[in-house]
Amino acid sequence: MGCFTFIKVMMILFNLAIFLGGGTLLGVGIWVTVDGKSFLDIFGALSSSVLQVVNVSYFLIVIGAILLAIGFLGCCGAQKESKCLLMMFFSVVLIIFIAEIAAAVVALVYTGLAETLLTAVVTPLLKEKYGMDKSLTHIWNVTMTEVHCCGLNNYTDFTDSYWLEEHRTYPAPCCKNMEPCNITVAAQSNVPGCFDQILEEIKTNAGVVGGVAAGIAALEIAAMTVSMYLYCQLDQK
Repeated sequence: MGCFTFIKVMMILFNLAIFLGGGTLLGVGIWVTVDGKSFLDIFGALSSSVLQVVNVSYFLIVIGAILLAIGFLGCCGAQKESKCLLMMFFSVVLIIFIAEIAAAVVALVYTGLAETLLTAVVTPLLKEKYGMDKSLTHIWNVTMTEVHCCGLNNYTDFTDSYWLEEHRTYPAPCCKNMEPCNITVAAQSNVPGCFDQILEEIKTNAGVVGGVAAGIAALEIAAMTVSMYLYCQLDQK
């Protein structure tokens, strides 16, 4: 088996795995969207907790669709030795790679800007909808309890809010579950906002996050290199 054939086979198998994985994620995402109850019945409390924190179904659908497309282009491009499909595969992976780099740079350089934008959007939402919208309230309750935080910035996000007007108290996590959770106790508790707390968690696990990011980047670079190698070799055949 020559080098070209070996790389071609590896390219097919690798992208077939990506295609199947993408199809699985897409299927699960659609399943959760259409019939979330049966999904929760099968996978139990853990899946319920995850779904409460983030609407994972749409995330799975998007990621699954992207992986499905990448796997299809790479697998078919290598199998059919199609320069067009290989170039499309290379282009899609390159676009994703550039987008990831850009997102990482923005996240590192413009963290303050992100916080400002989130504050402008999320804080009014908390004041108006927390306690009124059951879904939003539940998501924030789970987040604040699990992350040990209060609001986006701190307890002041709930000042003059619907929740405070209705209950005359701040959410329990803002006072470390001490009662009554009034403004004095909330200020003394000094519970950090969820934005800062999540950033701190990311910094604490920076090694793991960096390792995963580096691994993904390495796979993408390898995929682009192999696809371009096959593309160039087809010119010589």
